[in-house]
Amino acid sequence: MALDVITPPSFDPGGDASDIDWLHEIGSRIAAADPLHAVLARVVEFVASIVACDSCFVYVLDGNDLVLRASKTPHPDVVDRLTLRVGQGITGWVAEHREPVAVWERAFEDPRFQTFNELPEDRYEAFLSVPVLSRGKLVGVINVQHREPHVHTRREIQTISMIGFLVGAEIEMARLETENTELSEQLETRKIVDRAKGILQRDLGVTEEEAYLTIQRQSRQRRKTKKEIAEAIVLADELRRRV
Repeated sequence: MALDVITPPSFDPGGDASDIDWLHEIGSRIAAADPLHAVLARVVEFVASIVACDSCFVYVLDGNDLVLRASKTPHPDVVDRLTLRVGQGITGWVAEHREPVAVWERAFEDPRFQTFNELPEDRYEAFLSVPVLSRGKLVGVINVQHREPHVHTRREIQTISMIGFLVGAEIEMARLETENTELSEQLETRKIVDRAKGILQRDLGVTEEEAYLTIQRQSRQRRKTKKEIAEAIVLADELRRRV
């Protein structure tokens, strides 16, 4: 089995027209401010359009874990759920050492390979993994796989590595914006639930804990979120006040 670890070289601005074309394309996409999953979907689409591969995964760093966030082939059961530690498997090795790894055949026999029963791609022969960085900070990892043995050319490794450099800042910005949006939604939910609890405490003469348990129980029974139940309580109270 051949294993090739290569430090990505710099891009040659004097390259051919195709180099300029894909740089222009990815630069244009970076300029668009989109949610994280939209950004990652574009990354997968772009990588697959440049390197004819059978599989492309993008893992994003979340704390000390790498989370599978995007896939060329549909994996709704594992995307956003499958995680591995930095240092675990070839993907984790790439994240830890921030260097690409290319295995041209029988990648699943590499001693660092991590098998996940949920992923049929684990039996693919060739494996290319490159780090995604932003200002020297690890953001994630891009994996490209082939069903059959495939020798990754120096140009392929350069290209995918360059994509990793270029999209690192975009992925990081999209991730931070997603976290900010989720935090805002959590705060909004807390505000409306607190308001609904106050209404229940006043109208039913219950404690704050009892009011919260009432909202929680209604949420389970009606299969609605606590925010939706709270909004209904607040709306009903406002309507009563207008009569």
